[in-house]
Amino acid sequence: MGQNGERDGQSWPTPEKASYGLVNFERRRYPRFSIDLPIEYYRLPSPEKKQGRVSNISEGGIMIYLPEKLDIGRQLRVKVFFPAESNLTAMEVIGEVVWIDICLEEGNEYRCGLKFIEVCPDDLKRLKNFLHDLAKI
Repeated sequence: MGQNGERDGQSWPTPEKASYGLVNFERRRYPRFSIDLPIEYYRLPSPEKKQGRVSNISEGGIMIYLPEKLDIGRQLRVKVFFPAESNLTAMEVIGEVVWIDICLEEGNEYRCGLKFIEVCPDDLKRLKNFLHDLAKI
């Protein structure tokens, strides 16, 4: 590195000339809300029911913890159970696994992102209302 913070022909900020405003904000289509909800899921087309948990939710998908590793692209039928006091007691969706990793601190669970592919319009409306109410808290 040169005297002016040059490296490989590029100018880099030095500690004396720190630059600000270089924060990389995550861009998402829908805001996500942290939540802890139980789910039942089925690997399509299997009729075998398994259980997991939702960690965060948005209008476009959920982050879930599962007891098994799934392939990216795998489609699931998921039933999310909401708190009794909400206007949405349960919602069933078809989703696609878009990413997966292991979460060691939770034991042998896998964390994955599920993008909604099919959602009943009435359930989607109730989900939007539920999320809107969460945003007020």
